[in-house]
Amino acid sequence: MEEILRLENINKSYSGVKVLYDVNLSLSKGEVLCLAGENGAGKSTLIKILSGAETPDSGKLTIKGHEYQKMQPAEAINLGIVTIYQDVDLVDTLTVADNIFLNNEIMKHGFIVDKDEEIKEAQRLLDSLNMKIKADSLVSDLSPGQKQNLQIAKAMHKKAEILILDEPTASLGEEETEALIRLVEKLRNDGLGIIYISHYLDEIFTLGDTVLVLKDGHHVVTRKISETTEDQLIHDMVGRDTSAMYKRKAYYSRGDNALKVSHLSRGKRVHDITLSVSRGEILGIGGLVGAGRTEFVRLIAGADKAESGTVELDGRDITPSDPKDGIRNGISYISEDRKGEGLFLLRSAKENIGIIKNNRKKIALNLPEEDKDVREQIEKLSIKVFSPEQEVSTLSGGNQQKVAVSRWLLANGDIFIFDEPSKGVDIGAREEIYQIMENLAEQGKIILMVSSTMTELISMSDRIAVMREGELVTVVDRKDFSEDYLLKLYIQSNKEEERK
Repeated sequence: MEEILRLENINKSYSGVKVLYDVNLSLSKGEVLCLAGENGAGKSTLIKILSGAETPDSGKLTIKGHEYQKMQPAEAINLGIVTIYQDVDLVDTLTVADNIFLNNEIMKHGFIVDKDEEIKEAQRLLDSLNMKIKADSLVSDLSPGQKQNLQIAKAMHKKAEILILDEPTASLGEEETEALIRLVEKLRNDGLGIIYISHYLDEIFTLGDTVLVLKDGHHVVTRKISETTEDQLIHDMVGRDTSAMYKRKAYYSRGDNALKVSHLSRGKRVHDITLSVSRGEILGIGGLVGAGRTEFVRLIAGADKAESGTVELDGRDITPSDPKDGIRNGISYISEDRKGEGLFLLRSAKENIGIIKNNRKKIALNLPEEDKDVREQIEKLSIKVFSPEQEVSTLSGGNQQKVAVSRWLLANGDIFIFDEPSKGVDIGAREEIYQIMENLAEQGKIILMVSSTMTELISMSDRIAVMREGELVTVVDRKDFSEDYLLKLYIQSNKEEERK
């Protein structure tokens, strides 16, 4: 097969943190190359480099025989590289034909858009791709699967030669998924080179010719699908030295099931979740990006309001209607979006730490008490600041995270929700945060920890609740923890289970 794309020794860093290490990739005409790897493996960064959205620090791109050090998005499109991301990029209020010809309209008399001709040409394209879509339909009337197909039709209108599909079936039902797979097979037979990203192993083994595995930004292996197995692929994705694990001192679960969540739901993102957590327990919440983990804990904290279901603590209904209600009932939520939701970046460490406790004062701030509390927290958590008045935006990621945590330690609630607690922090700060979590467990607090990092979940959790597509799949006991087993639970689609 004729090679149309080659990446050699691609490296990329963000703010000094390396995310890709000497990655190599080759794609030929008529080939489906699957990218596989855990959350955070580097897949998204790699396809952004291919699409021109990001520039590599070093390395070489060869496209149809020509070498490039970097490219712009428009240049990538001109070279026939089209990327279709998981989030649909269409204008709902326009027709199918309008979307296909957007910014490339057919004109008559030099200045009038020829709508009739656009509809005719768009319908011809859709029919050639065996898509059951009417060109004059409004995009808002299409199903998720039809919208995904429409994005592919737009790519073909742009004369795509290299098509990159990022989790294209994530929001599709079984029939729509099968239709999309048939379409991808047709495009491969027509000679397109396709890079296909999916967490679903059945899709990889159905569609793929080759699979490239990334882990922690490293190129682990490239294998022919015909020469590998699901177990081998999972091992490639998760195999690592156990020295990466944090060693907890002890486990403090009291087995009292003090926190009970019953039938909690909100739309399609969280559906009918029931579970219980004991005092002294750290319950890990795992799953792929988009599984509904953050959406679930936001309902418990009151950051979003549940449409149905209850949250009880020691038999008392504490289902929050808003964040203040959650705080009043002893729920502390450390958001994964530290800069957007967790901190007031332009305010001081002192103000950020003291704000929750001060918010309970009825009349006036007790400034001497606030100063004392804040200094104790800074010392206890080893927060590196010149003074409590230092602006939080000037602190490192690890120290910002400790500021966010210390605020809730002062609130002294019963339930602590850590959403991606080690995101964007170095190893030293990470272990300090883990120590804080251990101390809270020892005090009998209830801890829920959302994490995309397998080592973090296995190191820190007493049990792990696995979520997939908005539902609770199972709760795994510590004795059954293994990366291979958890990943299988993550990536076995609900569609696969329905077929069994």
